[in-house]
Amino acid sequence: MASSPTVQHISDCFIKPLYYPEESKKPVYLSSWDLAMLSVQYIQKGLLFTKPSSFQLDPLLQNLKESLSITLIHFYPLAGRLSTLKQENPHIYTVFIDCINSPGARLIHANLDLTVSDILNPKDVPLVVQSFFDHDRAINHDGHELSLLTIQVTELIDGVFIGCSINHAVADGSSFWHFFNSFSQVFKQKQSIINPISKLPIFNHWFPEGKGPFINLPYTHHDQFISRYEAPHMTERFFHFSTKSIKKLKAKANQECNTIKISSLQALSAHMWRSITRVRKFPCDQMTSCRMAINNRARLEPPLPEYYFGNCIQTVRGIASVSELLDNDLGWAAWKMHQAVVNHKDKEIREWVEKLESGMVYQLREFFDPFSVMMGSSPRFDMYGNEFGLGKGVALRSGYAHKFDGKVTLYEGIEGDGSMDLEVCLLPDFMASLESDKEFMDSLSS
Repeated sequence: MASSPTVQHISDCFIKPLYYPEESKKPVYLSSWDLAMLSVQYIQKGLLFTKPSSFQLDPLLQNLKESLSITLIHFYPLAGRLSTLKQENPHIYTVFIDCINSPGARLIHANLDLTVSDILNPKDVPLVVQSFFDHDRAINHDGHELSLLTIQVTELIDGVFIGCSINHAVADGSSFWHFFNSFSQVFKQKQSIINPISKLPIFNHWFPEGKGPFINLPYTHHDQFISRYEAPHMTERFFHFSTKSIKKLKAKANQECNTIKISSLQALSAHMWRSITRVRKFPCDQMTSCRMAINNRARLEPPLPEYYFGNCIQTVRGIASVSELLDNDLGWAAWKMHQAVVNHKDKEIREWVEKLESGMVYQLREFFDPFSVMMGSSPRFDMYGNEFGLGKGVALRSGYAHKFDGKVTLYEGIEGDGSMDLEVCLLPDFMASLESDKEFMDSLSS
């Protein structure tokens, strides 16, 4: 049997800002939230497009290079590299972004001898999709040598995939899509450098009062806090929830709790928690949890600006035994998620930051709890608004990073209006059980 085609790299280059703003000449010190990400992986997300009838690759690549150079004027840290500042007496150890001493962001041109339908038609996401992104299996600390940002353009027989990979110690999901949206906006404006983006990023990193300009880590070498995570063999599949399906889940959860406070996302998270736990068939007394990524920007007092660029995220979670979760209804689980969200306030955030300041660096193996479900990303991000002269994308996909059994990544549905696509990663037996679970499958088509 012939092996399936693989992605071939045709060329690559490094792109610097068209010009460097004055503030780029200073180090960008990372906050506790950023430093905690040094041992996890890059964010890898991208869009699949069908080729327009008049498509030409060379003009697209040239326009992307010019647009990226202009966008990087405003997102100059993404053209930099990480650097470690350390000394013995007094002890100093911290990581910062050096925006100047760097070859820039990377742009890759690649080719794959497959069609759009070859990518989208299989029930499970093909492994070749992981090759649509740079930084495969890299961790954020590798940003000392590797680019902090790479755009990879992979030409298919009848389509184009534009993949974006950003160092997660430099940006969270909000900042990732802020950059990607701005990059697309510059492209649409035909590379105008006069007011090219409408939402300027803010790189003034947040530190608690009296702290900064940098966090001093209690280490002398990166081997003391760096580890590599290898994901188990999993099945990865997309499930589509229509606007009607989401509204039905939300209404059901609120009705069962006699409230109107439960959000669509809380209801959906509870539904996935119960569905995945049901097919895992763990003992009744096994404790389980459902975690959700949460944006801290508006929850701090005073709040941070909406376009604060960096990491400003945590997870909140609902906890229950298998029997509690499955013997009670959707509303019961959704209320657990609701309470986890509303109780996450300024006080709780600052207490967590105090723990991070002691030198806590997240390890991906800690996120891989075989009894939990993790809801990542957000359907509220503007994903399909990024077009690059190719029309609207036909699908969103992600790379290798941050995948483990029970990881669910949220995307906006292609038709918008509150619909959602869920990228679900499960061990093969669990996925097979989920696909034959009537209650779950009925929820997709209701």
